Amino acid sequence: MHESGENYLETILILQNKLGFVRSVDIANELDYTKPSISRAVSILKNADYITVEESGQILLTQKGRDKASEIYDRHRIIAKFLKQTLRVSGETADQDACRIEHIISAETFEKIKEYVEKDNQ
Repeated sequence: MHESGENYLETILILQNKLGFVRSVDIANELDYTKPSISRAVSILKNADYITVEESGQILLTQKGRDKASEIYDRHRIIAKFLKQTLRVSGETADQDACRIEHIISAETFEKIKEYVEKDNQ
C-alpha cells in the first residue's frame, strides 16, 4: 500500500474515534484535500477491501482496514512519543515528522524504538 492510502486509513480511524462516523467531506476537511481526490481514494480503498461505504455515505473500515489503520496509527504515536521524549522535539514537529517516518521506517527499527519507548515508561 502506498503512503497516501495509509494516510487515508489512519485519518478514517482517527475521525471514527473522534466523531463516531466518517463521510468523504470529513476526510476532505481533515486533510484539506479536494472532494475529487477523496472520491478517488475512497474508490481505491473500497476496491481493495479496506473500507465499505454505506448508502448514507458513511465510510466504515473493514477488519482488514481497521488492522492496517491501527498499525499505522500505532507507529505514528510511538514514533512521535520517541521524538518528543527522547530528542525533545516539539509536539507539532514530532507529529509532522512521525507522519512521514511511519511509512518508511523498517520493521526492525520501529520495534527497537517501540522497545525503547516502552522501557523508558516503566
